[in-house]
Amino acid sequence: MSEENKELLEVNVGDEVKGTVVKLEDKQVLVDIGYKTEGILPISELSSLHVEATSDVVKEGDILTLKVKKVEDNEVVLSKKAIDADIAWGELEQKFANSEVFETEIKEVVKGGLVVDVGVRGFIPASLVETYFVEDFSEYKGKTLTVKIVDLNKEQNRIILSHRAVIEAETDVKKNTLLQSLEAGQILEGTVQRLTNFGAFVDLGGIDGLVHISQLSHKHVEKASEVVSEGDKIKVEILSVDRDNERISLSHKNTLPGPWSNIEERISAGEILEGTVKRLVNFGAFVELLPGVEGLVHISQIANRHIGTPQEVLEVGQQVSVKVLDVNEKDERISLSIKEIEQAQAEKEYKQYEKDEEQSGFQLSDIIGDKLDKFKK
Repeated sequence: MSEENKELLEVNVGDEVKGTVVKLEDKQVLVDIGYKTEGILPISELSSLHVEATSDVVKEGDILTLKVKKVEDNEVVLSKKAIDADIAWGELEQKFANSEVFETEIKEVVKGGLVVDVGVRGFIPASLVETYFVEDFSEYKGKTLTVKIVDLNKEQNRIILSHRAVIEAETDVKKNTLLQSLEAGQILEGTVQRLTNFGAFVDLGGIDGLVHISQLSHKHVEKASEVVSEGDKIKVEILSVDRDNERISLSHKNTLPGPWSNIEERISAGEILEGTVKRLVNFGAFVELLPGVEGLVHISQIANRHIGTPQEVLEVGQQVSVKVLDVNEKDERISLSIKEIEQAQAEKEYKQYEKDEEQSGFQLSDIIGDKLDKFKK
């Protein structure tokens, strides 16, 4: 362009011009825009983010599209930032309208969150970075995160983004897919998430199910912590799935060997065991021998004498010695007797009595014999 034409070029505030970078200085860049003087592009107008050196953004020879910010005494002040922002806002508005998920690099870590360059300066508040609390964000600088825009206001130049919303949406999809795949009867491995006074919540891989305290063990459980701890990996059976309310009932008990499993190897006929009277019925007494394993002492096996009801001899909670008469794992039945122990004890005591009598008889005759001998002398 001739010097004369350069003179004639009119430049007004707000105009969009093209120019070539001719010189990089510390605080500004000089750009040939075809005007009688070179345009000045201040370092603050290079980017929406903080720039340390002009060379970080442009180099000599770069052709740039710029916006005229100020014209004064033949000095033209230009902005690259303003053009970038115009382009960016159009794209951002579309992304916001479509709830689009996209990647962005973390440029700065500031108090309260993270700064990103999305054509304009964007902000991810600390609470919207992760689904969990982060103590120190320093490692996030330079990291790329998937985000979505949660608040956009061009007039106030505000762009709020969230990585947390992306994670939560992914979790919801995963959770829903898993929920649809679950069926009663399935056995899965899960992780104990938290304990309550009514049971334990178990994570099945994106969705929690409840193991009611009655489904934790075959034995009676007062507190869930007696059986499991947070972080434990346990097997569970799905009892029911309520997809509408996202409620899953689980059982840990059903995945464990039952109290009657291999009972014939643990309890044998003829054994004398200690047990607790659990229930009294008109035909006998149920005695607990092991957690969840009760045997029946028939009324005819409670005492040596005839009794009308078990209550005449026994009470609930009483500790008793019982003899095992028969064990049937298939039918989950054990026959017991208290009477046989009493009979055996009575026989033993009688034999001891006879033996003592015999010994005392001999001793008496010996004494009498000795006295007779003395008398004869």
